[in-house]
This record gives sequence, C-alpha cells and structure tokens, in this order.
Amino acid sequence: MSYDLQAVIADEAALRVAARVLPTARLASIGQGLSLMPMTDALFDTVTDGSGAGALGFRRLPGGFEKTLADWSAGGPVAYVEAEYFGGAGEQRAAVWDGGTIAFPPLHVDEDQPFPPAGSPISQALRRLGAVAGEGEDEFTAVGLHRHRHNEAWLA
Repeated sequence: MSYDLQAVIADEAALRVAARVLPTARLASIGQGLSLMPMTDALFDTVTDGSGAGALGFRRLPGGFEKTLADWSAGGPVAYVEAEYFGGAGEQRAAVWDGGTIAFPPLHVDEDQPFPPAGSPISQALRRLGAVAGEGEDEFTAVGLHRHRHNEAWLA
C-alpha cells in the first residue's frame, strides 16, 4: 500500500481566509481545529512563480510559495508537509512558518532513517500547530492524517 501527501496545514479559520484568494485551493477539515490544503496540480500551477519545485528540500513545494506561507503565518503557524510511502518504506518532510518566518526549519527523514526521539517530521510540525497526541498515538494519527492515503482522497 502507498501513502502520498503534500499539503499546507494550519488553523481551519486562518486557512479558509488564505484560500479565498486561490480559486483552485480546496480545504479538508482534519482534527483538532486544523485543516489541510492538498497541493493539487491545479493549485501548484496557480501559486508557483515558475522558479521550479524543490525549495527548502521539498519535492513538491511550488517555486516562491514559501513567501506565501510566510505571509499567511503572520496570523499563526502554518505548516507545509510531504509524506511518501510504499510498502511501509518512505520519507517525510515538514516545515512550519510563524510570524512571517520559518519557526521550524525543514526536517527530512529519509526511508532508511528512523524518526528522531521527538517524532516524525509531520508530527513535530503538527505539535507546533497545537496538535496534541493522546495515549498510544502520535500527532499524525491524533489529527486524522491516516484517514486518506492520497492527496485526491481528501477532496472527495
């Protein structure tokens, strides 16, 4: 089985306001008052400045979009996350902007690396957004990111 996610995650109300100026943006409510905006092809094409993906070590972060994320974070933390898994092996990347700057620098864990003691990159980013894990779970599961396995499924 595979898992594929590239998305912006932030407070639901704040992300809804940010999405108003992006006609191709779609939001999905996740747990604990957070929403995610999957990085669809249409959204990527809308927000890229043409300088190419791969900024900050991400595979699918549109060129120049880190400036938009910094702007959105003026009202509270905003994360950009990526996860790619197939057959249990994969990788995660995450970063958080807050107050107009990167507050949680990009963290990448490759498929041959264990998660650090603080948790997966996405769980650490979610923690910065205020997510709280319950007993026996991490923040990834606590907010429900396990519910769908692909970006498109969040929009169905």
